[in-house]
This record gives sequence, C-alpha cells and structure tokens, in this order.
Amino acid sequence: MACQIVAVASQKGGVGKTTTSVSLAAALNRLGIRTLLVDFDPQSNSTGNFGVSKRQMSSDVYDLLTERSTPSETVVHTKYGDIIPSSIGLVGAEISLVGVEEREYRLKRALDPLRPDYDVILIDCAPSLGLLMLNGLCAADSVLIPIQCEYLALEGLSLTTDTIRNVRKKLNPTLELCGLVFTMYDGRTNLSSQVAREVKRHFSDKIFKTVIPRNVRLSEAPSHGMPVQYYDRSSKGAKSYDELAEEFVLRMRIVPRGR
Repeated sequence: MACQIVAVASQKGGVGKTTTSVSLAAALNRLGIRTLLVDFDPQSNSTGNFGVSKRQMSSDVYDLLTERSTPSETVVHTKYGDIIPSSIGLVGAEISLVGVEEREYRLKRALDPLRPDYDVILIDCAPSLGLLMLNGLCAADSVLIPIQCEYLALEGLSLTTDTIRNVRKKLNPTLELCGLVFTMYDGRTNLSSQVAREVKRHFSDKIFKTVIPRNVRLSEAPSHGMPVQYYDRSSKGAKSYDELAEEFVLRMRIVPRGR
C-alpha cells in the first residue's frame, strides 16, 4: 500500500499529542515500518524528544515551507527513526505565507515527494487552529486524535472534529479520521472511566483498543532526549505505545515494503 500521511492533532494542548507522535513513530520504526516524523509545532518538542540538536540541523520545517530547502535536505536520520525537525522560527510561518497562493498546501507539496521513501509519515501538529494546523490537515490522508481522560478534553475533541469536517468540505475532501486514542488514563478514577464512556457513545468504531496509562517514564523520557522505548523499554508507557503501533499497523493495513 502507498505511504500514508497521518496528522496527530488536537486543538487542546496537554493531551499527549507530542508524546504520542514520538512514541508511535519510534515503535513503528522498531517494527520495521519506514516512518518519518514531521515536527510541525513551533515548540519543537518532538525534535528534542528525538535527540536532535540545532547543530544537527542544516534546515528545518520552516525552511521547507518557505522553499528555502528541499525535503531531502531537511530530513535528519536518528537511531530512533527519521525526522523533519522544527524550531521556534516556525511561528513566523503564518506571517511569511499570508500572501502566498494556496498557502494551506505548502506542507503537502513538500511531503508528497517523500512518499516513495516511507510507509508512514506522522505529523505532530501545532495545537491551535491556524495556518499551521490547516497545512497539517491538508497534507494528511487521515487524523489521529489523542484524548486525555478529563472533561476539558471533550471540548477539545469537539473542536478538532469540527475542524476536520470543515477542512474536508473546503480544502481536503479525502481527509478521514483514522482513530482516537485515550492518553494519561488512570483506571482508579471515576473521571477517566466517565470520559471514556462518553467518547465511546459517539465514536465507538474509531477508538483504539490500546489505552495509554499515566506513567512516570513517559514524563521523564523527553528530558533525556529519547522516546520512552529507549529510555525504559520495560515501562508500562513503552509497552502501551508498542501495542498501539501494532494495532495502528493492522487498522491502517500497512505492509512494510522493506528498507
């Protein structure tokens, strides 16, 4: 099957979006799936979590958007997998591209030439609705939404699904919702269970069975500049994202084409 581009997106911050992007990318790479992670958030946390420093970057995703570099020049190869890094300079994209024709499709045009090289391209989208998120959704074939198990996350889910519907109507008619994954789940609390039940009432067929628990190793791994699978392979967080990767491969019908 051809390469699939999946945007990891939520209009609410703090739901585990970057942790999911990084950990899923690393897990897919460990399964032999040729995966590229695109850090499309100006906070550049995915870049740091993949252990990429500024001196390793000849260019970043902002240079790609503004056509100052080519896709192949921007990809950084790491032991965790390939990544297109980001930097705080990405905040200037909305201003730089304001007068550019078809500016919502800049990321799509940049990533399409990379499709033959990968089985999956994951985009860690910025959390706020704006030109960056629109670029991520226009470049993607489908969207993966992480949901933290708290009530405010339900509002973020509603906003994100509304945005997906609007993008499908006006900009990217083939965009699909590939699934929702519960993050920071604590089975000991009634709140987590209540939120999960509420989401299942509306999206039962779209929810991944794998649930990501609250786990201290997931919180610690970014400060060490590595995905959780390399920080603590035996942790519940690492095992959960490995399980999510296996479920993701089955749901998306991904067949590795070999390296």
